[in-house]
Amino acid sequence: MQVKLFTPIRLGSVEVANRISIPPMCMYSARSGIAQPFHLVHYGRLALSGAGLVCIEAAAVTPEGRITEGDLGLWSDECEAGMARIVETMKSLNPEVKVIVQISHAGRKASAKRPWEGGGSRMPAEGGWRVLAPSPIPFAEGFALPRALTFDECAALAKAFGEAAARAVRAGADGVEIHMAHGYLIHEFLSPLSNQRIDEYGGALENRMRFACEVMDAVRMRVPEEALVGLRISATDWVEDGFQPDEAEALVRAARVHGLDFVDVSTGGNTPDAPIPAGPGYQVEFAARMKRACDMPVIAVGLIANAWQAETLLAEGSADMIDVGRAVLDDPNWGWHAARDLGVKGLKVPAPYERGIRL
Repeated sequence: MQVKLFTPIRLGSVEVANRISIPPMCMYSARSGIAQPFHLVHYGRLALSGAGLVCIEAAAVTPEGRITEGDLGLWSDECEAGMARIVETMKSLNPEVKVIVQISHAGRKASAKRPWEGGGSRMPAEGGWRVLAPSPIPFAEGFALPRALTFDECAALAKAFGEAAARAVRAGADGVEIHMAHGYLIHEFLSPLSNQRIDEYGGALENRMRFACEVMDAVRMRVPEEALVGLRISATDWVEDGFQPDEAEALVRAARVHGLDFVDVSTGGNTPDAPIPAGPGYQVEFAARMKRACDMPVIAVGLIANAWQAETLLAEGSADMIDVGRAVLDDPNWGWHAARDLGVKGLKVPAPYERGIRL
């Protein structure tokens, strides 16, 4: 019987060797947006993990768009050069791996302390910066009150996403993933919890989607036709008056019309007290729903930790690829171990590892 996890898949014009995807996971270890030696080691390991696709962590499109002062960026030549070093390292270690970069703006969740520093906002007196959002609504207690973006600033930020995408592709990446999830800026526009504007960017869903659509157009226009462009969404806010799955369906259908190639389906992140029923595969139902709603590949994520679970989700048609995040931090050879567990034969292990990795 064919093991689907290890069959190739085409995303746009890019063919990926298998259906294991490593999602973006912030390391909070950059300096002024620029990659450090840590990133070369970290992403080099991920390139050799056995995954067909690796998405580099959120890279801010402006300095103010960083979640923390340790975030990667793509707003300058220096940031671009640092990203190029990461991609070059990954592809020199494994020429077959496909590499994309998540581009992001943190919105009202920007200027935060690193997780191991306790979270919450880093105020200007502590080295933080003024945060921007669709509306002047803080994320939670302990977070700064954001300034609402002006109409012209919205257009400028959409353009910044396009510039960052162009830098990512010039740096050697196979494409980008636009971050529209987890309570960051684009998600903030989408959700009525965080968007209470009364102009063309607020109110009805069509208006709340306007900024997302402008970003998609700006990105697609700035990268070559063959470059991969996808989006990551939160398919629900998990609260009754927040962003809803039927609205997420409308968003992914719009993404297809705007020329995007895949959707990576997550949930939550826009309110701190949402009753999220976290558990193995708890977000898969939303991936399956988006797959029914759109004509493009769908990636599922959410505590999918073992090979049998991943293979079952693919076999039943819930998704086209599987994100393996925390599990691959625990086991950097997750892909090769998954092949062994599923009885896959004939895969080529990196030559220096052949004596240790037995398939």
